[in-house]
Amino acid sequence: MRLRGAVVVFLAMVAGSSAWALSLAPEEFHASRQLACVLAEQSLGYLSEDEYGELTHSVLDGFEESEQDTILAKALGYYDGLMFSVASDDVQQVNERLEEFVASTSCREQGFRNVTVSL
Repeated sequence: MRLRGAVVVFLAMVAGSSAWALSLAPEEFHASRQLACVLAEQSLGYLSEDEYGELTHSVLDGFEESEQDTILAKALGYYDGLMFSVASDDVQQVNERLEEFVASTSCREQGFRNVTVSL
């Protein structure tokens, strides 16, 4: 019985530390929003590989590796959330959602550029 209790306590501690690892401080939350904007711009082809690398490094610079992983996971989660209920083969709708996000105040307030292309 004691072993079972110890296992339950251990699992509760592991679950608690995992949840804590995914919670974000205000700086990390801000960085995850910035990184989501960078990912969206990269997907739309607005950034060269060098620009993408520079922006990604500038967003993640100053954070520890574990914090960087959490920031990236949150940014990817937000980015994936933008594609919720969009068919993977509907490129037009995917691009429209990404363009709306990049043009939103969420990205503009982060200091990222808003690029519009007219043909």
